[in-house]
Amino acid sequence: MARSRSQTKNLTKQSRETSSKSFSKTIGFVSSLSSNRVIFVWGLLVLGILGMGLRLYKLQITDGAKLFKQAKRQQTTRLLTYVPRRPITDNMGNILAIDRLNYTIYVHPKLFRLPREQVAQDLSPLLPQPTTPDALLKKFKTKDSGLELAKFLSEDAAKKIKKLRLDGVDLEPQYVRFYPQDEVASEVVGYVDSVRQGQAGIENSQNHLLTQTSEDIYVQQAANSAILPDSLPKKALNLDQSSLQLTLDLRLQRAARSALAQQMNKYQAKRGAVIVMDDRDGAILSMVCEPTYNPNQYSKSKIELFKNWTVSDLYEPGSTFKPINVAIALDAGVIKPDTYVYDSGSLSIDRWTILNASKMANGSINIARVLQVSSNIGMVEIMRRLPKDTFYEQLKKLGIGEKVGIDLPGEVDSHLKDKKSFLYNSIESATASFGQGFALTPIKLLQLHAALANGGTLVTPHLIRGMVDANGKLQWQPKLKTTANIFKPEVAHQVVEMMETVVTQGSGTAAYIPNYRIGGKTGTAQKARSRGGYIPNAKITSFVAILPVEAPRYVVLVLLDEPHGENTFGSTVAAPVAKLVIESLISLEGLPPSPDGPKLKVKDGKRD
Repeated sequence: MARSRSQTKNLTKQSRETSSKSFSKTIGFVSSLSSNRVIFVWGLLVLGILGMGLRLYKLQITDGAKLFKQAKRQQTTRLLTYVPRRPITDNMGNILAIDRLNYTIYVHPKLFRLPREQVAQDLSPLLPQPTTPDALLKKFKTKDSGLELAKFLSEDAAKKIKKLRLDGVDLEPQYVRFYPQDEVASEVVGYVDSVRQGQAGIENSQNHLLTQTSEDIYVQQAANSAILPDSLPKKALNLDQSSLQLTLDLRLQRAARSALAQQMNKYQAKRGAVIVMDDRDGAILSMVCEPTYNPNQYSKSKIELFKNWTVSDLYEPGSTFKPINVAIALDAGVIKPDTYVYDSGSLSIDRWTILNASKMANGSINIARVLQVSSNIGMVEIMRRLPKDTFYEQLKKLGIGEKVGIDLPGEVDSHLKDKKSFLYNSIESATASFGQGFALTPIKLLQLHAALANGGTLVTPHLIRGMVDANGKLQWQPKLKTTANIFKPEVAHQVVEMMETVVTQGSGTAAYIPNYRIGGKTGTAQKARSRGGYIPNAKITSFVAILPVEAPRYVVLVLLDEPHGENTFGSTVAAPVAKLVIESLISLEGLPPSPDGPKLKVKDGKRD
């Protein structure tokens, strides 16, 4: 048993030693394995760090600028702001054109919760054009969704419709150009089309002044696309309150249109025009063309009405040009105010026969009488005293053949024949002496008469006074071209005084106003064909006036194209319109009576 125990102990000891060695080996193996894992893990970490570093380098350095722009695009949005077109006003600040918020109403009958009869009953009185409930019910049957009922609903009408809270009814807001005076100044103001581009008048020619430019505004937005409260730039609230002010007087414009329309209706004239201008600087106070159009409904108008024919159409001025030729002759010294010429009633030049409009001879008459009776023969005799080449050069000096430079679109050059034809054919200088054989625009004729009124200076007719702020203070004015005197001041005054006798003693007595000194000249011109010659029984009647004679300030031109009926002359058709316009001008401007008001002295009543 002792051996047995000793053996047992030995075996136990051996077993322990063996276990100890085995454990040590296991620990060593485990320790070795852990070390490898650590090295492996650290290796992975190092690789990861290196990869991240490379990635960060690429993001921050290599692609940084590109990613910054991309992030900015994602975090900001472009703010679409409405920039209004500048208003247009007359010289008193009355609105002629302005942007206004309007609405288009759409209905979706399939979405109605109320009976269709009830919807039609509620909407019919609120639409811009009178519409019955029955008419609306018929419309509802034509389309289940997206049915346009009306455009240009006012804000008041839109508010009333919104209060009804009708399902299936939508209001789409939009800004449109609105002309509160309708057709009163349409030939001057023009209109803006559906894409907000000026297509006629001041709206077209001054589009660069009326259109406001705006910079792109970008604001920050949240992940849900909501604009962050602190991100709206200050410049987004800086609205331009300026407006474009015209020289036009809306009161005089209304009076002139009424007088012209009444006379056109009386004589069934094809068209007519009235222009009133300040001779000192060329500011136009009134410019009326009839027939005209409503710029709020321009799509319903004839295209030819969109042009202003006082600047775009040529005509032979006829007798209204005679005072200009008298001034040329006086300025050249070939005649004096007391010069007499002989009017034989007819002349033959280059196989052509020239007659007076009255078909009568006037005998020996002075220069004033030539204008009073509008003698064609007398004018030929006056201008014969001037060498042809001098006459031609003087017409060129007046700007015949050029534009006046008015701030309206569509102006054309006046027309004068070439110098060779003028000098070679005696009939050319002869007809030019009484206003035929060349062509002007009405605005050019008015400019020349303004030169007589102001002492000989050729001013630029214009309609733009300037840009004014919200308080009406002038911020900008256009630079206007003026020309050195084309007539001597004393010559211009002499002619104006002669024109006064036309009103008191000659063909212009229909424009006479007691106690006011008014100079005038009638005209009844044949209408020329484009291919030469004249249109039978077609004429333009006209009258030009200057007032007051003692200190001229205003020039008035009236034209009526192709009046019908008997006794249709400048003296009977155009002069009465001028009188009505002048009476309105006197009242509106507060013009005092002349110190020595002229007396009416009717002689033989020659008409032209």
